[in-house]
Amino acid sequence: VHNGGLYKRPFNEAFEETPMLVAVLTYVGYGVLTLFGYLRDFMRQWKIEKCQNATEREEQKDFVPLYQDFENFYNRNLYMRIRDSWNRPICSVPGAKVDMMERVSHDYNWTFMYTGRVIKDIINMGSYNYLGFAQKAGTCQEAAAKVLSQYGAGVCSTRQEMGNLDKHEELEKLVARFLGVESAMAYGMGFATNSMNTVKHNLFNIFLFPLLIQGCLILSDELNHASLVLGARLSGATIRIFKHNNMQSLEKLLKDAIVHGQPRTRRPWKKILILVEGIYSMEGSIVRLPEVIALKKKYKSYLYLDEAHSIGALGPSGRGVVEYFGLSPEDVDVMMGTFTKSFGAAGGYIGGKKELIDYLRTYSHSAVYATSLSPPVVEQIITSMKCIMGEDGTTVGKARVQQLAENTRYFRRRLKEMGFIIYGNEDSPVVPLMLYMPAKIGAFGREMLKRNIGVVVVGFPATPIIESRARFCLSAAHTKEMLDTV
Repeated sequence: VHNGGLYKRPFNEAFEETPMLVAVLTYVGYGVLTLFGYLRDFMRQWKIEKCQNATEREEQKDFVPLYQDFENFYNRNLYMRIRDSWNRPICSVPGAKVDMMERVSHDYNWTFMYTGRVIKDIINMGSYNYLGFAQKAGTCQEAAAKVLSQYGAGVCSTRQEMGNLDKHEELEKLVARFLGVESAMAYGMGFATNSMNTVKHNLFNIFLFPLLIQGCLILSDELNHASLVLGARLSGATIRIFKHNNMQSLEKLLKDAIVHGQPRTRRPWKKILILVEGIYSMEGSIVRLPEVIALKKKYKSYLYLDEAHSIGALGPSGRGVVEYFGLSPEDVDVMMGTFTKSFGAAGGYIGGKKELIDYLRTYSHSAVYATSLSPPVVEQIITSMKCIMGEDGTTVGKARVQQLAENTRYFRRRLKEMGFIIYGNEDSPVVPLMLYMPAKIGAFGREMLKRNIGVVVVGFPATPIIESRARFCLSAAHTKEMLDTV
């Protein structure tokens, strides 16, 4: 940490460089796969091998191509070999253990058939069920079932028409209190909370009038989620990327923006917005928030914080990365998060100043045009959030937050002791275990499943080509015995 005085607690992250031999062998592996891919494409073209990928009909040869053969090369010849590692259908609650439908392929993963057998009690290391609220019994389930019988499953309208329930109002007041902000607004989809609220003229027309239009600048972390990237592109603002969690890179962009201004005209930028996440879901990295806020204040810019993975999962009382660092919510201009992970539900929220939220209620695309949250889902969020806050009269929520922290530190320590290369922060419940070589991606996922362990494996293009990995997601519902088994 370069600015140790800003931190009230140790900040330890590790991103060990890929060993040279492993990097060379990884490139060789991809080279061999590519070579065989071209050979197989040649065989398909001459009808030696059956072509099962989507192609244009002969009578459409004069049309603009719908399928780009070269762009689909990776899908045909590399992804298809290990396609069985993804999209595995589960048939139970995604809790600490899951049941999975068995499937087989007789044509090398082009199609799958279900055997009818269910694989029971697979240890679930892939779901974002950080606090264990994804369950089919307990207070959350009972409360949601009661609301289902009273309100039904769907609202069939937007918040501005006939879809604004008292439950939605209760949820938003609770979220604002939980975050420590003036006001908050809930959305039906976490992805849309980001992508549809940085659209031109949507965000901050009063609070930061107007933010994301031509003449405004977005500084985005290079590892930001696709929803933030899409929202930034739709905004009409200029976008510049800084290296992940690199404050020198961010400060250089801020300095250049202020010194040089806009391209060609050299006029000052109307607004500068910094986009960061709390926990980066593919790296297990925690944002250097104290340093980001210090730079934000120094250069008079604004901060948008995506707490999709950190809300509920970090901080002594689960209030996210702001609480984790002992900072004030007032230092973050826009606090965004989702209910899809720690709360075991669906949807997202934005919290901040009252002027900001009031404007979003009127002009946000995902508020004006999208159907409002389902009542049972709202009740699931309310009940789980009150449990975390201790407003249900128990200490169950606090115990879950503490258990998650203990599980995270224990699991990371054990993997490091075993000699694995682990990415990210020691307090992050997202634990990437580096695999590197393409052949290991499929092999690791299959071997883990044989041992009744479900894990997510990730490779190019979701990660850099030489940084394929398996990603474990810890939960408060995991017992020490489960973690030892894994």
